[in-house]
Amino acid sequence: MLSYRHAFHAGNHADVLKHAVQSLLLEALKAKDKPFCYIDTHAGGGCYDLSGEWSQKKAEFEDGIGRLWSQPADWPELAAYLGAIATLNDEQGLRFYPGSPELARHLLREQDKLMLMELHNNEVEILRRHLGADPRVAIHHRDGFEGLLALLPPTPRRGLVLIDPPYELKTDYDKAVKGLEKALRRWPTGIYALWYPILGKQADRSREMLERLAALPLPSLLKVELEVAAQPADWGMNGSGLAIINAPWQLDSQLGALLPRLSHCLHQADGAQWSLEWLIRGS
Repeated sequence: MLSYRHAFHAGNHADVLKHAVQSLLLEALKAKDKPFCYIDTHAGGGCYDLSGEWSQKKAEFEDGIGRLWSQPADWPELAAYLGAIATLNDEQGLRFYPGSPELARHLLREQDKLMLMELHNNEVEILRRHLGADPRVAIHHRDGFEGLLALLPPTPRRGLVLIDPPYELKTDYDKAVKGLEKALRRWPTGIYALWYPILGKQADRSREMLERLAALPLPSLLKVELEVAAQPADWGMNGSGLAIINAPWQLDSQLGALLPRLSHCLHQADGAQWSLEWLIRGS
């Protein structure tokens, strides 16, 4: 069952959306001097070689981070995200791309902590090689849905949880909803960002998942989506989104200014669009 390897898709349009939002959330947490924790339930290998065999199979990064990388000065609001990528590369160009844990490691401060979970045997060993020497990092070889509940509430009590399952199994959608409901009982003040794919109409289950989330007694729920082409009738991924609980102040304004520009930059075919909506608006 554990066949998913993120290197196939590293740096694609879905990664750009996810990591752009992740960087904005982390920068919001850094606005205060108090320490915080970053929790990643499906961490992957941490960093990816875009010149490697897997990444080169479809070269999805060329229509993702490759489009932003050629014009970094045009994206001042993403300076933290693009700066983290720059530290991994040299004047030869874009070769290495950070996964969400490596991006967090670059952006977090000395007083902050990272708690990373990965179940895939090979991926967790790669993750340990990339991030294991950092004293701020704790790596757990375990199922992310189960491990999240075991780690909550964290110390320190401020922080962000990124939930990024591969959705290879249909049960991931159900586990995400039930896991968030339980996690919020243990840590109601944390920021939670749930990433999901937008698939062809026959395969897509994101609408049902969002409806179930919106029916929960959540403090707030912000939906962020980016589609680079029209939704196909059958299969394929044309976009992605994040459902954010306890979104920090002004994140919606930041994304409202960013998403139209990202959509214009990353569009691949007719039907490309973006959306930003409060499914539950906080008081």
